[in-house]
Amino acid sequence: MRFEEPVLLYGAGKEALSTRAFFKARQPDLKVFVTVDSGNADIPDTEQIAAADLPAAIRAHRFGLIVKSPGVSRYKPIFEIAAAAGIPVSSNLNLWGAAWRHGRTVIAITGTKGKSTTATLTHLMLARSGIDAGLAGNVGLAPLDIADKHAVIVFELSSYQTADMNFLPDIAAITNLYPEHVDWHGSVERYYTDKLHLVDREGSFAVALGAAARSNALVARAVRDHRRLLRDLTEQEGLAIEHASARSRLRGAHNLDNARLAAQIALGAGGTMDGVLQGIAAFRPLPHRLEEHVFGGVTVVNDSISTTPEATKAALAAYPGRRIALIAGGHEREQDYGELAGLLAQRGVTTLATLPVTGPRLAQATRAGTPDIAVIEASDLDSALSALAAKRERFDTLILSPGAPSYNQFKNFEERGTRFVERCRDLFSPR
Repeated sequence: MRFEEPVLLYGAGKEALSTRAFFKARQPDLKVFVTVDSGNADIPDTEQIAAADLPAAIRAHRFGLIVKSPGVSRYKPIFEIAAAAGIPVSSNLNLWGAAWRHGRTVIAITGTKGKSTTATLTHLMLARSGIDAGLAGNVGLAPLDIADKHAVIVFELSSYQTADMNFLPDIAAITNLYPEHVDWHGSVERYYTDKLHLVDREGSFAVALGAAARSNALVARAVRDHRRLLRDLTEQEGLAIEHASARSRLRGAHNLDNARLAAQIALGAGGTMDGVLQGIAAFRPLPHRLEEHVFGGVTVVNDSISTTPEATKAALAAYPGRRIALIAGGHEREQDYGELAGLLAQRGVTTLATLPVTGPRLAQATRAGTPDIAVIEASDLDSALSALAAKRERFDTLILSPGAPSYNQFKNFEERGTRFVERCRDLFSPR
């Protein structure tokens, strides 16, 4: 694989750094440009170019290839200009496919929620089965960083990555499908199409579906031929997984579903039942996903990675019998909070603190349907936590599960979750 013309990196995050390192190793003399829509473009050994200058640069054919980071929407008008100029657009994932797909077993897992846990469990189950497996994508390494290090690669993929994935997996899995990422895709319908592109293709690959995906008509159509589906778990296997999950750090019914799906994938890829059970026992919660702390008798749950109402519902269901204060709301993606609002009381929520921009919708729906829940409309996370600290007698469990992205107030969900835990430690720890 050789590149005859300069390359443009669009985006400057983890994958852009990985892509630059790949080019440096393969072709040290290759000219590489970088551009970002906002923030810093701090990528070593690159020349920065302003986004405003891209149309002219593309029309002048200053690049022979554009490598787009996942967070950059493929539906930006600039890529229409690139197509008209005959300049291809690729990704870190597709470059990996071109360089190292051959000779490896590829497992690709996507879904609106649960994909990170499912991918992590699948990797653990395979590794405990004695299989040489690696984990890459949104968890683990960037695709080009994992390179050819393993015989089996488990990819956790977002809709940003499945939208233009140009190679086939050996096993494709979908956890579930709910509305999400409307701002990137332009519509819910296109989000569904891009997410389901993982399976809605010709080819001889196997498919595994989570419990919620199995009952989704859109998923069923995308699978095309149901002979692709991996075999179901036996009753004995299902019971063993349920017992192992109950003794593990997997919390909630949704995580039992994730464990079942991961087991189906792992067994389909040559794993053993002993490896499956050992993988469940070895699982540790991902940072910012139902990450649990106790400060001054308050159970504090950092679920900052929650960006959909469905993820918030799952978080609440994981804490039955608790008196819960919930913090929710964030970046606008046209989320529908009506169903979530109707579930709050039965899930034990006594107090709700909402954050901009989507929080007021949830607050309004909650006040209308469940007036017994105390509602706080806060301007930011710190204000919400201060107000909740003054109502400490109303709850024993405090959950940050925003059901929305963080971009309107934080750099990313990690920053939001870290800030939440730090402030809770300050507010609730004994003095």
